[in-house]
Amino acid sequence: MMTPRVALVGLALESNRWSKPAAEADFRSVCWLEGAAILAEARKAAPAMPMEAAGFVRAMDASGPWEPVPVLLASSYPAGPIEEATFNVAVGQMEAGLRAAGPVDAVYICNHGGMTATHTFDPDGEMVARIRAAAGPAARVVMTLDLHANISERMVEGCDLVAGYRTNPHVDMLERGEEAAFALRRMLAGQADPKCVLVRLPLTPASVNLLTNAGPYGDLIDYGQKRQAELAGSILNVSLFGGFVFSDTPKNGLAAVVTARSDRGAALALANEISAKGWEMRSRFRKTLLPVADAVGLALQGDRKPVIYSDSGDNPGGGGSGRTTELLKALCEADAQDVLYGSFFDPDLAAEAHAKGLGARFTARFNRARGNAPWEQWDVPFEAEAEVVGLTDGRFVGKLGLFQGRSVNVGPSAALRIGGITVVVISARNQTADPMFFEMFGLDIGTAKTVAVKSRGHFRAGFLPWFPPEQVKEVDTAGLTSPVLERLPFAGLPRPSYPLDEDATWTPAA
Repeated sequence: MMTPRVALVGLALESNRWSKPAAEADFRSVCWLEGAAILAEARKAAPAMPMEAAGFVRAMDASGPWEPVPVLLASSYPAGPIEEATFNVAVGQMEAGLRAAGPVDAVYICNHGGMTATHTFDPDGEMVARIRAAAGPAARVVMTLDLHANISERMVEGCDLVAGYRTNPHVDMLERGEEAAFALRRMLAGQADPKCVLVRLPLTPASVNLLTNAGPYGDLIDYGQKRQAELAGSILNVSLFGGFVFSDTPKNGLAAVVTARSDRGAALALANEISAKGWEMRSRFRKTLLPVADAVGLALQGDRKPVIYSDSGDNPGGGGSGRTTELLKALCEADAQDVLYGSFFDPDLAAEAHAKGLGARFTARFNRARGNAPWEQWDVPFEAEAEVVGLTDGRFVGKLGLFQGRSVNVGPSAALRIGGITVVVISARNQTADPMFFEMFGLDIGTAKTVAVKSRGHFRAGFLPWFPPEQVKEVDTAGLTSPVLERLPFAGLPRPSYPLDEDATWTPAA
């Protein structure tokens, strides 16, 4: 067999309908790699790129000869819809790169799958179609996606394999890239002629209900993997996408994507079987949150085990601003002690702390640069007397969970002590999913009675050594990622859809 030529492309973004639109600068500030730089980054010990892309490259390297055709790999932290101009620049560059490279045997696409755009609800589907057209009908197309992807028919129709994460918090990105590479090797060797099927449910749960170590979503993923193992001769992949409800699109809904080795009927039967099981357990996709007042009361209790709070309404990992002050203000006003709070996104405040220097005392003004944009409505200003107790450049390699082994840069950062609370302030918006957000200042997580993080769920893996599940509390705070869906002005979701609509119904796909 000739050495296969495999193109590498990606445009990864999770879009929150109500967040600030994502521009080219947002991608370039996180990951914008062209040509050979993609391969060089993927082969580093701690790459600054989506880890599934690194896993794909390394697995292809290890499994035999291949000729990489690296074109463009871009990713941004979660934000609003991608701007149409930015989308067309990126995808246009991919199309041009593919055509200039000549015929390829396959394309690997590294996307998130939860992207929306200012011009379309389904930019992921548009991108897949345009890449498929540029690569030609004979090329194989494999794609990896986050399990919060919103799957459209167009995305599935253009691919030979769609592989989604199986863990939330996400810790299996490398493995999914490897899986895509090994499946592609089988296709190129003539061992499979895959058929990919999508079945989507009118079930749109909030992200806090999509954990995989326990609960309905974890049970459903386990069931899908069990059935795939039992049907290993005919099924290549089972991926269950919980979706990202804050994208607010017609393609929202928990989705089963099943790839058969060759028999589309087998894929459809299994996708319907799994979906029926998911629909039967739909009432389990609900969760009770802890009111802010109760969270403050618990923080003031002395004789208890340490707890970690999720500031669930303001998760930068879901498009939250990282700047809401509701929980921080309540803890400060109650004079809570032994608290670590992170991370507040405020470049102006971080810069002021750096200018004043370690040990300085000053009035910390949070959200002084607040504007009047819709996505800033919860970014209420707050002032408090503070002491600068830590300063860093914000660069570190992730230690546990989502960022483990990945280079992270949150910009010039400061640790400010306000009474008994130490607040981490960062200059590049990101969710606090890794202990290094605190440990880069030498802060000891093990001595805190209360830790509060702006993260929805990925912190669970990063902070597991200190906080097992029974010591995790999700606080009902306001913001762009509030799990109380009834508070948000949905306009694009397919309706009726559970849990917003109790009367939603579903029938198996034909």
